[in-house]
Amino acid sequence: MLHDVSDYKFNGGDLDEGSRVSYDLLRDLGESEACARSVAEVVRNVSFTGAGSVSRMRTIEGMVVQDADRLDAMGAIGIARAFAYGAVKGEAMFDPDQAPHLHASEAEYLARDGSTINHFYEKLLLLKDRMNTESGRSFAERRHRVIEAFVHDFVAEWRLEDLPEL
Repeated sequence: MLHDVSDYKFNGGDLDEGSRVSYDLLRDLGESEACARSVAEVVRNVSFTGAGSVSRMRTIEGMVVQDADRLDAMGAIGIARAFAYGAVKGEAMFDPDQAPHLHASEAEYLARDGSTINHFYEKLLLLKDRMNTESGRSFAERRHRVIEAFVHDFVAEWRLEDLPEL
């Protein structure tokens, strides 16, 4: 429940704020130091931070939360969320002159400035192969195919490739 308590995308880019907020909240509620630290670690490491960044989840609980978070970004609802977020941030839907960039580091990813369609290549289409659990991998297969088909169709329509001859 706390994995997005203060998501860096909305809090000004502070990757550690959510971790601090969740730790403090749990301690204020009387949870043990160990429990609060464990949850704070999951909150800090749950988010995707670039193609070149590796998952730092050490516990099965963290892996399950991370898989669930990634699954939320996939499939039909993930597509809708991507465009809604892109609109809020003022991103172009697509710029055929701007190639996707597979960010090598967390800092590079956080500084990304591209179109929503590029985001599919830079993150969403990479998630299937980054699932931690068997169940996560199983759910991700279908949602990945939905994204692939959508991106294919979107780009084809953008390029007017599916118009009948006049």
